[in-house]
Amino acid sequence: MDENSDFPPGDGPSSGISVTLTAGTLHAIRERVGKRGVSAYLEMAAQRQIERDNLDELLADFEKVNGPADPGAVSDKRTKLTSGTPEAGAAA
Repeated sequence: MDENSDFPPGDGPSSGISVTLTAGTLHAIRERVGKRGVSAYLEMAAQRQIERDNLDELLADFEKVNGPADPGAVSDKRTKLTSGTPEAGAAA
């Protein structure tokens, strides 16, 4: 397989690699998905992390141009999006 091919996350042929995880993390994954679901679980986790990294970069670029978001406006929008509960989504 040509590792330099330009595939978006989640696309292209599969490739085996070695990954080192702590025993606790591996145990928690296996508890959720079983032994045969670990690779798929890690694939999805990696895709979500890439999405988050891309979003962080997008937000950083936006803030360079527009300055930081107004905390009050963010809180108001969060309240509207979460049906009036400001705490919901705070960890997102």
